[in-house]
Amino acid sequence: MNTLIATVARRMGFGVFLLAASTLVSAQQAPAPPATGPAAELRAKLQSLAPQLARNAFRRPLALESSEAADRLSGDVYALVDHPFARVSGALREPAAWCQVLMLHLNTKHCAVKGGGGALAVAIGRKFDQPIADAQTITFAYTAGKTDANYLNVRLTADTGPLSTHNYSIVFEASPMDGGKTAIHLRYAYAYGTAARLAMKGYLATLGSDKVGFTPAGQGGYIGGVRGVVERNTMRYYLAIDSYLDAPGEAQLEQRLAAWFDATEQYTRQLHEIEKSDYLAMKRHEFQRMQQAAS
Repeated sequence: MNTLIATVARRMGFGVFLLAASTLVSAQQAPAPPATGPAAELRAKLQSLAPQLARNAFRRPLALESSEAADRLSGDVYALVDHPFARVSGALREPAAWCQVLMLHLNTKHCAVKGGGGALAVAIGRKFDQPIADAQTITFAYTAGKTDANYLNVRLTADTGPLSTHNYSIVFEASPMDGGKTAIHLRYAYAYGTAARLAMKGYLATLGSDKVGFTPAGQGGYIGGVRGVVERNTMRYYLAIDSYLDAPGEAQLEQRLAAWFDATEQYTRQLHEIEKSDYLAMKRHEFQRMQQAAS
């Protein structure tokens, strides 16, 4: 009798497993719901980039664009990620999540949510461990735009930054695509004045003289100069978002740190700055400092 019950139970359990697996596969293969407005525009942009997403030097479905005009720089990443939209939207709609994302970047030394969630105070510094007092703080206004079952829009904007930089803008938008994937767009942009221009000129003539971006520039080379700078940082922020989506849990910090560094090392020519052990030690200290300040 017990054997019969156990057999039936096992069969029922296997049946439930099959049902769950079938449901998951169906969800992953399901077409994205119809979209209008910004969601439709984002999907159309990804569809227009389909050849680039399928075949590129990034070895992932990603396209990067940059521009320089009237003392303003901008970089745009369009990508298709292997996460359902509900996961992306749930992970990135709160300001505290963006502190976790921004902190993965080498130059971010500290981040704190201010004004009841309406702002992020972000300390920007050097590519090594340093006191917060030695860093420059940019206060971003945090705005969660239209958010529904088809679209997520988040904006971080700042009027002023270090030296004469100003009009900072980090814009993130996402929309579901077929097969349980999500289309995302990240824009990173800022303007700069005379002081920043002179500082950048000095950097590009010395420490940054051999730095390049990702856009091909003839004879097997890549674009350099200020466009190279904005492309590198836009890519770093995108990889931070991707690493966070893979491991958003509070207990997954080590996984995020390792994933971000390993992802940047896929593009050593553009993004290598320090060794992994140094990066991990620096970030562990910075995250610990951030947690202590918040408690």
